[in-house]
Amino acid sequence: MPTYGRLGARVALVTGAARGIGRATALKLADEGAHVVLNDVDAEPLAATARAVRDQGGQATILAADVTEPDFGERFVAAAMGACGRIDIIVANAGYGWNARLDRQTDEQWAVMIDTHATSSFRLVRAALPHLRGEDQVTAATGKPTHRKVVFVSSVAAVYGAPRMASYAAAKGALGGLTRSLAQELGPFAINVNAVAFGFTDTRLTRPVGPGETGEVEVGGRAQKLGYKAEGRDEPIGRIPLGRPGTAEEAAGAIWFLCLPESDYVTGQTLVASGGLYI
Repeated sequence: MPTYGRLGARVALVTGAARGIGRATALKLADEGAHVVLNDVDAEPLAATARAVRDQGGQATILAADVTEPDFGERFVAAAMGACGRIDIIVANAGYGWNARLDRQTDEQWAVMIDTHATSSFRLVRAALPHLRGEDQVTAATGKPTHRKVVFVSSVAAVYGAPRMASYAAAKGALGGLTRSLAQELGPFAINVNAVAFGFTDTRLTRPVGPGETGEVEVGGRAQKLGYKAEGRDEPIGRIPLGRPGTAEEAAGAIWFLCLPESDYVTGQTLVASGGLYI
């Protein structure tokens, strides 16, 4: 395992790593020296992310699986422990939006959003906890314990709400309570728990959908519409003080900061990375 970089010899688990923010995060953490253990429901693009990590000299292990499966946390942790023997960082990034007006949102939509964003994150950290707190390593240079990091990927919808996104916003909002509660509970074990709430970021979830395009993809066996029509995309971008959407690489930078030793005294926080949206 490489020992260069500020995350040398660390092991980082990243869910939803096939595309977008998850892929950029995997590449960023690997470039900093971490062995990344990657998950996504889509096997082929997940394997492509792992190849990109290895092409830049990093190490990657993959597990293609759906984070909503009840035993996913245990399986993902077992994959990490089998390949690396330790866990230092968890980035719970997997997720998507299944949106509609309130009178058209179904119980299924509500349950899927809660399971995908909140329940899966809870289960993953619970499964990893014995390994996160199992080693009280002391860094020779500082005399302090080596901090482990948990980062939940949230959204400005969790902080400010969003019309026609009640299930998604509620699911992301649950991560705020989970972040603050686990930060208090796990702080004595030198485990930092934080979240990043992203605004409008260029991914397939926000891509432009041209005339005649549906923007449909299959997620969990269901057809989901992703992306924005031009008029719907221009409105939120027009409210961003920086004048543009964020990139996946910029999003990964916010996550990266919360994984570094430089953030060892930051816990229980939700970092809003939105280009100034909702100031």
